[in-house]
Amino acid sequence: MEVVVCKTKEEASKLAAEMVTAQVKKNPKTVLGLATGATPVLMYNEMAKAVKAKKVSYKQVKSWNLDEYVGLAGTHDQSYRYFMNENLFKKIDIQIKNTHVLNGLAKDLEKECAAYERQIKAAGGIDLQVLGIGSDGHIAFNEPGTSLKSRTSCVYLTPSTIKDNARLFFKGKEKEVPTRALSMGVGTICEAKKIVLLAFGENKQNAVKGCVEGPMTQFCTASALQAHNDCWIFCDEAAAKKLTLKKYYAWRSATKLGL
Repeated sequence: MEVVVCKTKEEASKLAAEMVTAQVKKNPKTVLGLATGATPVLMYNEMAKAVKAKKVSYKQVKSWNLDEYVGLAGTHDQSYRYFMNENLFKKIDIQIKNTHVLNGLAKDLEKECAAYERQIKAAGGIDLQVLGIGSDGHIAFNEPGTSLKSRTSCVYLTPSTIKDNARLFFKGKEKEVPTRALSMGVGTICEAKKIVLLAFGENKQNAVKGCVEGPMTQFCTASALQAHNDCWIFCDEAAAKKLTLKKYYAWRSATKLGL
């Protein structure tokens, strides 16, 4: 695990975007795992800039998103399919048919999740997975208490996640946030060949601490990433504040990235 500590979220997002761009340039048929939420938006903007500048093309790239709310159609303006279309897919040259988001309206949610797993496997697995992290240390919708070997499934959201997501997507109206979601499992996520996690702000301090330096435990599902052999954590100073070895991580990652 490498921790890249930047002064600002803008700087961190740009470095993370450069890593994604480098991966796609190296392998034009890259399979991406993508995340939603406010955290990756700046990175997605940087990715779009690279496409506009003709530095990279996503025409052959395929993507699978982490999660989707149960009960929301992809056309719903609070769905993650809608979010991805507006914040990334419309801004780059990826083919929409090559983008995949779980169907929150599937009649059989268990079959939908199993099919998603098969699709990812058939594509050769995720080459690079983008992640955010919840304030309680969860990744995707794998709330505290989730098995670190879990697969894509239907999950129930905690009150804290509902509150956070109401702020981000539902104009503060918690009662409008679905209580269930379909989500890649921790085990599914950890099978990605490379992982890029972004974390910004003081409210992510405990989550980053638990992810990087805490015990590997189901009570902080992001801690499973400690066992991954190619995982990069991009965070700002605020999110990294509680890391005991912050200065060492910053030096090591800067050396590896040639900064």
